[in-house]
Amino acid sequence: MRWIKIIMVAVVMGLIFYVISKNLKSEGETFSVRTNVNQPLDRVYSQFSNLQNFAEWNTFFTQNPDFQFRFFSPYEGQGSAMTYKNLADDDEFGEVFIRFAMPKKAVRYHIYSADSEKPVVLDVKFTPQMNTTDILWSINIPGKGWWERSGNLTAENMRFNIDSSTKNLASTLGNKVQKEQERENIKFDSLIIEQSPGRLLLGVNVSTRNTKDLLFKNIILNHNKTLNYITSDLAKKNDEYGEPVLITDADSYTDKEVSYYYGIPLSKRIGISDNNFTFRTLHASRNYVVYYRGAYSGRVKAIQQILSQAKRDTLRTGELQQTFIEEPTAESNVLLKLAVPVFR
Repeated sequence: MRWIKIIMVAVVMGLIFYVISKNLKSEGETFSVRTNVNQPLDRVYSQFSNLQNFAEWNTFFTQNPDFQFRFFSPYEGQGSAMTYKNLADDDEFGEVFIRFAMPKKAVRYHIYSADSEKPVVLDVKFTPQMNTTDILWSINIPGKGWWERSGNLTAENMRFNIDSSTKNLASTLGNKVQKEQERENIKFDSLIIEQSPGRLLLGVNVSTRNTKDLLFKNIILNHNKTLNYITSDLAKKNDEYGEPVLITDADSYTDKEVSYYYGIPLSKRIGISDNNFTFRTLHASRNYVVYYRGAYSGRVKAIQQILSQAKRDTLRTGELQQTFIEEPTAESNVLLKLAVPVFR
């Protein structure tokens, strides 16, 4: 009988504890914020539907340099996902999912942080104006029990994040537009002389067969491998690395097999744990440069133009540096800066 009484008391106490804990649960909060970005809808929407873009300017992620991210396929639109964690604080981590996406109209995110039972729900709706885009942010923050940490996903922080994130987004898009305008002013297929500063690259050494399809597929493979290591494993943000560079012998386009180094510029040397990657230094040099757009296999004429001019000027040449001004995605359409160091 004594044990029965003890069990009954424990059950009653458990029920009392459960009721109290539920009553101590804070109320949730729902609010909306309207902002405007001075860019057309096409440019704005892609910054929200792609989580890699989203993490580049959203203050919640950019304000902490110790955040590390991982992104999961399909990378864009409904079904895409990412995780984040604070390398300096094991208790700060979370997940972001795009649960719904209607192109150029709306995106719904579920944001989980640390030990939260329910996600913060963020609905973003877009309304195009003449040359700007109105954005309606609707946020639902669920109530939390006393046992749950308050975290950073509070109403006050979310309001601040939206205001500061909108400014970051406007700046990011403005920089992208400026780069596009600079590209429009590029004179293609004309040889120019340029003084190039030194750069530090992190990348991979590769050998592959030199056929049209196999070579470019191999380049894409190593581009993705290097970029993923820099952005995911090393947690580098978009403004912390430069445009990828492929380095090879200038006349290797005639070889049946080609060896090359594919690297991405970083601002400084850091410790790396993966032996597949190595650093390489490009020293400051005087370069003969030709900008080229077209099929990757068609770059040969531009390379020959550089080498012929160097020969006429009785100059020695270094290795060919192929900078991908646009990420390599299709063999039929690349934008390259072809540069060869020249010296007496």
